Amino acid sequence: MSSNKNALIRYKTLDKCLKNKYKKYTLDDLIDECSEALFEFEGKESFVSKRTVQLDLQNMRSEKFGYEAPIEVYERKYYRYSDPDYSIHNISVTESDLKAMTDAVQILKQFKDFSMFKEMNGVIQKLEDSIQATQQKSIIHLDKNERLKGLEYIDVLYQAILNKQVLRILYQSFTAREAQNMTVHPQLLKEYNNRWFLICLHKGKLYNLALDRMQEIDVDENSTYIDYNLDADRYFGEVIGATVSETQRPRNVDFFVSKKHAPYVKTKPFHHSQQILNEDKNGTIFRICVQLNFELERVILGMGEFLTVLKPLKLRERMEKTLKLAVRNYDN
Repeated sequence: MSSNKNALIRYKTLDKCLKNKYKKYTLDDLIDECSEALFEFEGKESFVSKRTVQLDLQNMRSEKFGYEAPIEVYERKYYRYSDPDYSIHNISVTESDLKAMTDAVQILKQFKDFSMFKEMNGVIQKLEDSIQATQQKSIIHLDKNERLKGLEYIDVLYQAILNKQVLRILYQSFTAREAQNMTVHPQLLKEYNNRWFLICLHKGKLYNLALDRMQEIDVDENSTYIDYNLDADRYFGEVIGATVSETQRPRNVDFFVSKKHAPYVKTKPFHHSQQILNEDKNGTIFRICVQLNFELERVILGMGEFLTVLKPLKLRERMEKTLKLAVRNYDN
């Protein structure tokens, strides 16, 4: 059981004791009550220390969690609320708090059909009931595609990463003639452009496997899991998208964007390294420092005639060749 859940059980138990008008609770009594409550939920002996309960009481008294509970010690021995009607469950919610929670529920409902969040449906319904959220049309729409192939594997992969399990995956890339079995150590799930990828260790190297190319997944109980201790921010820090090369160094990519469309690139940078090199009446020259990969090319091509790659020369020539081939499609 998580420490956060333990704390919530203790707060709930302390609240029940402190508002009881017919029984006097000493600190030792409160410790025993909390220990019994945890035993009831966990099903095993769970002793709560004196210091833990003292800190819980201190937290309930403070503004830390918004309780500001009126806890008093009377006869230098017994604990109770000075206000007999007080409870941590009766904290008043302001109109702005209610609006914020309603908005949060609307966002959570965007995920209601997504496999990874199915178990949240009951929680979302409870939130709606508890804050008496009015039925309103969604005003925030997140881009998602429930029909995307491979989404059914997200739960399995997530649990494998969480529980550090080795997997056997039957995988067929777009270029392979037939599927192959791969024994992998899953490290991270990555979403980019509405597609999901598994970053995993295979034969000592990191691989990027698209979920829509997976055919079967089984847990390998006989292999020992290797934790690569992957830092996602650092791993993807020098790329656009999900394709990372362990051998390629990032390059300065300079590109010109016409005046009309430069504001779009300014307000939504291609990469966190983006900077402006020059700006005049015709447009803006930007620079990003990234690895040259497929996703970078897709972003550049997405700007069409409004963007021109200046350097590196290798990327400029590749974009020129790609666009010429595209024009031929229309010539025919």
